[in-house]
Amino acid sequence: MSQVSIESDQIEEIAGGEFEREPVPKSKLKGWKSFLGMYAGEHAAGTEFMIGPLFLTAGVSAFDLIIGLLLGNLLAVLSWRFLTAEIAVKNRLTLYFQLEKICGKKLVTGYNLANGILFCFLAGSMITVSATAVGIPFDMPMPKLSDTLPNGLTWVIIVVLIGAVISIIAARGYDTVTKAANWMSPIIVVAFIACGILALNQLGVSSFSDFWNIWGEGSEPFPGQLKFTFWHVVIWSWFANGAMHIGMSDLSVFRFAKEAKAGWTTAAGMYVGHYMAWIAAALLYAVYLKSPEALAFLNNGEAPPVAPGPLAHNAIGVFGIIAVVLAGWTTANPTIYRAGLAFQAILPKLSTAKVTILAGALATVAGLFPAFAMKLLGFVALYGFILAPFGAVIVFEHFFAEKIGITKNYAEVAGITFNKSVFYAWLISFGVFYFISIQFDVFLSFVTLPAWLLCGVLFLVFSKRFQRK
Repeated sequence: MSQVSIESDQIEEIAGGEFEREPVPKSKLKGWKSFLGMYAGEHAAGTEFMIGPLFLTAGVSAFDLIIGLLLGNLLAVLSWRFLTAEIAVKNRLTLYFQLEKICGKKLVTGYNLANGILFCFLAGSMITVSATAVGIPFDMPMPKLSDTLPNGLTWVIIVVLIGAVISIIAARGYDTVTKAANWMSPIIVVAFIACGILALNQLGVSSFSDFWNIWGEGSEPFPGQLKFTFWHVVIWSWFANGAMHIGMSDLSVFRFAKEAKAGWTTAAGMYVGHYMAWIAAALLYAVYLKSPEALAFLNNGEAPPVAPGPLAHNAIGVFGIIAVVLAGWTTANPTIYRAGLAFQAILPKLSTAKVTILAGALATVAGLFPAFAMKLLGFVALYGFILAPFGAVIVFEHFFAEKIGITKNYAEVAGITFNKSVFYAWLISFGVFYFISIQFDVFLSFVTLPAWLLCGVLFLVFSKRFQRK
């Protein structure tokens, strides 16, 4: 065995097999196909069955949805390619270890806890999605848009079983997560295409104008839902994964990439998942809205339920049930994996597998409460707003540290555990723009980019001042 191989094996042993506190060695780098499968699987997945219908409940117009998603998803791909992937292949570190070098152990512990918990809530909403499909053969009552608590014992049992399976897959590590995504994603993509085509037939669509008229000029939002305009769609779709691209969470994924060009593979997720699949899922809901059951809800002044399992089952039968279950898995798997890495940074003595099981257990508990899935548009906006500004610290340090003369990885170099420059930058940017959002009723996604930019600039200013002292 060569010395290089021995060192590689030692690094893997130290890092628990996932290189959580070491750069990924060259022998473990992966080609672009690994990322194509993962992103196509993760983003043509469970969230799409929820988000597509939720756009209809928000009263979007045809132009807002079709053109707004085209632009917003392009901005997301560019963010992944030129920010996340670019930095990831330079350092090859997880987000959590990179932040620890900059922020210090104590400060990053709070971030990791918040990040891991929010990831678990997102994964939990995907367990909810899968449960709506598994529950069909058992004639399980489906959760409504206004539901918060579990609606019965059958629901609880199904969610717990699904959560256990997903957690075990995620705990087996990055290779297993990507293999699962590569296997499941083609099935899910075919299911979305089939659902979209059948829904178009059921809606009597025979021309592009018929398709456009499904949304028309838009409508009033359903009771309890926010009205979405063109800019709501653009900005929300850009920052739906804000924590992962401008928030740098996917440093943990792209550290395995051979080249930064792998960042372009996110387009498979955005335009297959966040474009085609969202629209296909919206079409399924449009079919349901014409049913007597949905009309009864609307006549009573209530929002009809959004239950992905029955929607897909009504369109393509048993294949729809299978597709929704797999779709929930392909989002929850990498999300629980990311949450496990966050918790592992807090509890480094525990193996990655153990902390991932812990994350899976928390996600399963969250999945019992339908509110996380039913309020997904708002939750995703909040999640990105909280976490994305920390990514600005990494981005601004990477591109501007040498130009303005500050030390990179300052906490590691200075031997400090709490970098005040990072904390004050995040606290001020969060406080200012959250106040603006609440006080002036501004949609939270609209202030995510300003908060991100302000946090990055303040980090440089405070670093210049505190490091000089």
